[in-house]
Amino acid sequence: MANWLRISSRTVANHIKKRMNKGFMGGAVHVNQSSGLWWGLNRGGPVSDRNGRHIDPLAWNRATFLCVQRFKSTLAEKQHDSFLSSDSDDDNQSVDFPGGKVSYTSEMSFISESSQTRVPCYRVLDDDGDLISDCDFQQVSKEVAVRMYSNMVTLQIMDNIFYEAQRQGRISFYLTSAGEEAISIASAAALSEQDIILPQYREPGVLLWRGFTLQEFADQCFGNKADYGKGRQMPIHYGSKKHNFFTISSPIATQLPQAAGIAYSLKMDNKKACVVSYIGDGGTSEGDFHSGLNFAAVMEAPVIFFCRNNGWAISTNVSEQFRSDGIVVKGRAYGIRSIRVDGNDALAVYSAVSAAREMAINEQRPILIEALTYRVGHHSTSDDSTKYRQLDEIVYWKKARNPVNRFRNWVQNIGWWSEQQETQLRNSVRKQLLEAIQVAEKTEKPPLSELFTDVYDHPPSNLEEQEKHLRETVTRHPKDYTSDISV
Repeated sequence: MANWLRISSRTVANHIKKRMNKGFMGGAVHVNQSSGLWWGLNRGGPVSDRNGRHIDPLAWNRATFLCVQRFKSTLAEKQHDSFLSSDSDDDNQSVDFPGGKVSYTSEMSFISESSQTRVPCYRVLDDDGDLISDCDFQQVSKEVAVRMYSNMVTLQIMDNIFYEAQRQGRISFYLTSAGEEAISIASAAALSEQDIILPQYREPGVLLWRGFTLQEFADQCFGNKADYGKGRQMPIHYGSKKHNFFTISSPIATQLPQAAGIAYSLKMDNKKACVVSYIGDGGTSEGDFHSGLNFAAVMEAPVIFFCRNNGWAISTNVSEQFRSDGIVVKGRAYGIRSIRVDGNDALAVYSAVSAAREMAINEQRPILIEALTYRVGHHSTSDDSTKYRQLDEIVYWKKARNPVNRFRNWVQNIGWWSEQQETQLRNSVRKQLLEAIQVAEKTEKPPLSELFTDVYDHPPSNLEEQEKHLRETVTRHPKDYTSDISV
């Protein structure tokens, strides 16, 4: 390859003497005699060297011309100037390969499958909610801290009540964030309203932080006329354009390549914002995880990939899912800066996301965060986790490692919270939720016509036929359909 790229100064001189004033395919080529590589290509003039002397380029072969087209960029020019000027001794010690120089070695050595020690986990608060001495963290104001804790309690109560509503048959499905409240609330607190969220399905706390009301949560779960999805999605598949929160979809990890693309568009528009995409440990086994991270790294997109490693992908334990040291080490393989954080420590999550956001925006790069946490609840109302994990394990994480209790201890110990405030908050949230459920239940369902809208500008004939057939079926069998359906 090196021989193909080189053109000797002697060859150039011979051609200068032979022919002059001849154009070359509509452009002029500049000859760098110091390195022997000709690289500039400008339209509209004869071939000449850098001193203005004319050259007949027709004697040069087609391969050489293609070489000029390939290395028009300044970066490529610098790389190949450096490559051609390197001495032979250095060439024997390393190779200038795309991405940087690679040193040679005579020792055959395989990279170990894992390091001797696991990547440490960043934390700020100990299990009792006390600050760890000499810890490095982002300070939070009393207003932000109290709001964070209040939202964590609200999310906890909302999960309990909606879960019971499903068990009563009032909604068809539900999925809780029990044990992971600190992740969604603390990460949301560290972001800007302009940052775009692509969730998985255990991040309602982000919406709650951004102002999504309890009534809006209830309307979506009951799929009534006030639901922004018009009753066409499963419960807990929230979405809000107003809050820059993409609608949740059931397929796992599909949001990651999308997040990389959206982040790249923010970069092109010079926006001072980033994208945050959430995923569980199970999602890292999907191909979209790897393509999303690689795309973001190559395009240097300002996106934060936030992985909630809660130990279980439904009934699959992480030990049965990968042999690597969790998720954090996967970032380095793609050239992505990464950190492992205690997902049950609200202050640690807040600090890590704050730093990650600053790096993503200011340095225009992706960041990977792995939060170690535990899914205290069942995967969903369709799951019984006691069938595949020990009850003692669940109780331990629920009692000893509870993120809500830990953060409460901290805000209470520094005098920002009291027992009276605790009682008032819990009673108020519970009352608001019960009222929201009553309103949501009484609100009529969307009309049947909404099942066939928002896809085609003009519905095709087969879709019109399906709608007609559905209406006829409801009319013939009214007892098989609820009375609140508007035909």
